[in-house]
Amino acid sequence: MRNEMAWMLPGLSCRDLVAVLIKYEEGAEQRLVVCSAYLSYDSEDPPLPKELEELMRYCENESLYLVVGCNSNAHHSVWGSTNCNSRGEALTEFLNSSNLEILNLGHEPTFCSEGMLKVIDITLGSLRLLESIIDWEVLFEPSLSGHRHILFTLRGPVPLRLIRNHRGTNWGSFKGDLGDQLERGPEMNVNNEAGLGLAIHWIQQALISAYEDNCPLRPVTTGRKSLKWTAELESLRRGVRWLFNKCRADKNPHSWDLY
Repeated sequence: MRNEMAWMLPGLSCRDLVAVLIKYEEGAEQRLVVCSAYLSYDSEDPPLPKELEELMRYCENESLYLVVGCNSNAHHSVWGSTNCNSRGEALTEFLNSSNLEILNLGHEPTFCSEGMLKVIDITLGSLRLLESIIDWEVLFEPSLSGHRHILFTLRGPVPLRLIRNHRGTNWGSFKGDLGDQLERGPEMNVNNEAGLGLAIHWIQQALISAYEDNCPLRPVTTGRKSLKWTAELESLRRGVRWLFNKCRADKNPHSWDLY
């Protein structure tokens, strides 16, 4: 990275979460939010604290990339744990409906203390960053903590695709701009082939110019395709939620198999 600058985001930080906005140049200016979060094991806001959900919404609204390193205090095989618990199930269910992807690789313990070997530290990243984050690994160097260092590489520049969404076009302004450009056009004789071709080209360019001025390029927000919600899906959702709550209540392995 070249010419990087970083600012803490105090309005989006708290005791258990610190967020930093980084601006850097890789051909063009890039913006990335890096967050360190602690998910308390006795939190009353499962699966994620409201502060982290607010940060996710902020990044989506501002088209910012987001990388989160967190102590999840949760177990799930998705990020390499040898078992699953209710916190892990709830967190996984939430992440499956978000624009964040789990970046952990392998089963190397991220927490080692008093004979305990656990994978509870998770790295999350925006879907658009998946191809840019590589070489994720747990380091063996001493960290002076039960939590081990995690290292990954962010390749630059981060790919950003821009499109024009015609549904966001200002059609009123488009008509006005198009009329102005056509009125300023040169006099053309459309009675011959050359003059007709020139007139067609002028009108094409006027249409394109007016459209681009009133439908600006915007970054593509990559995410999972949304499904049309139906009564059948709602019924299935209630059934799954009932099974999940039953599992949390009775802690019976058979209930987890049903879930």
